[in-house]
Amino acid sequence: MSESQLKFRREFLKFLAASPLLSSYDAFAQAVEETLGAQLKEPRDVVNVFEMETIAREKVPPAHFGYFASGVDSDGTLHANREGYSRYQIRPRRLVNVERVDTSIDFLGAKANSPIILCPIGSCGAMHSDAETGAARASAGKGNHMIISTQASDPIEQVFAARDGHGLWFQLYSTNVWENTVAMLQRAERAGCTTVCFTIDLPGGRNTETQSIMARKDTRFCAECHYDGKQKPMFDGLRQSGLVDPRLTWEVIKRMKDVTKMNVVIKGLETGEDAALAVESGADGIMVSNHGGRATDTGRGTVECLPEVVAAVKGRVPVIVDGGVRRGTDVFKALALGASAVGIGRPYCWGLGAFGQAGVERVLDLLNRELAICMRGSGTTSLAGITKDYVQDAGMRLIDQTTGVVVR
Repeated sequence: MSESQLKFRREFLKFLAASPLLSSYDAFAQAVEETLGAQLKEPRDVVNVFEMETIAREKVPPAHFGYFASGVDSDGTLHANREGYSRYQIRPRRLVNVERVDTSIDFLGAKANSPIILCPIGSCGAMHSDAETGAARASAGKGNHMIISTQASDPIEQVFAARDGHGLWFQLYSTNVWENTVAMLQRAERAGCTTVCFTIDLPGGRNTETQSIMARKDTRFCAECHYDGKQKPMFDGLRQSGLVDPRLTWEVIKRMKDVTKMNVVIKGLETGEDAALAVESGADGIMVSNHGGRATDTGRGTVECLPEVVAAVKGRVPVIVDGGVRRGTDVFKALALGASAVGIGRPYCWGLGAFGQAGVERVLDLLNRELAICMRGSGTTSLAGITKDYVQDAGMRLIDQTTGVVVR
């Protein structure tokens, strides 16, 4: 799109957004934000994560962006993750002294200034050369916790060092070669990780149609980077294996605890029944996750799964939720529904793709600021004070996927 076309579109959207005939301001307001995002040159000029997504989409090659943007099948669960937050409404309290708001957290020995965690994302080097190391520096500087993926582009030792003493968790795909699993667990522990987040939601692969469609737009010659036999740093020195093992059952938690002193958090649970089994099997924590809508296309958002998981856990272990978080108000709602912390994936990857480490820093600034504003506006001064009394379930609402307008 040319400069003149972009200017016309921006002015036209502004006109529509201001029109009294428009039924939904929000949908057009977001369109305006995304259009303006294409013109932003500095991270400090970005006002929300939607603008960051637009900038990243323009800068990152289509095939790479498609990998991060894709859900599975028709992306129904990916959209459900986002839409699920519209189901819950905030119940603010007034005339509370909110001069000081404390967003700090301590869970499983991980101390942070914020409950917002950088979730494990594989191949961050496809978004920007700063990759996981840049994300680690950004999150450490802002006081946010981070989990590194088995499929990280950068070595775990390098990423841990970039955290500058702020600690790191390791996300594990258990391969179909147990010796490889043990080797990766022990390598992560030697590197300094204190918790492993064991991902269990991909036992049979996935159908990433959006990724395939976007890859068609990429005309580059990719063989130089994507050739048979190339593997991620975490697999250095290990024998060839599959990424996951479809034969695993709940007894794997004990097997892992027999070979590592790290806490074992189970990532990828969506039901109360499985949450109860995880705790009974020795899990130290749970991540309510559907892989960002990239596992099974259930059509159910993770925030909608959260209440039954929290009820089943009964406070015995901490619960983290990820998927669909785009605003500080989303974080507030998740905490009110019982989450101990909230994970983000795509938002910080958009920041990485847009501006590298500086983009991740800006994304964290935006979300941390929005959370603090929401806490003040709702009359809460600490994370412990954000209880279920501060949200209500308004029931499922239907949102038009094209316009973002609530139609029911």
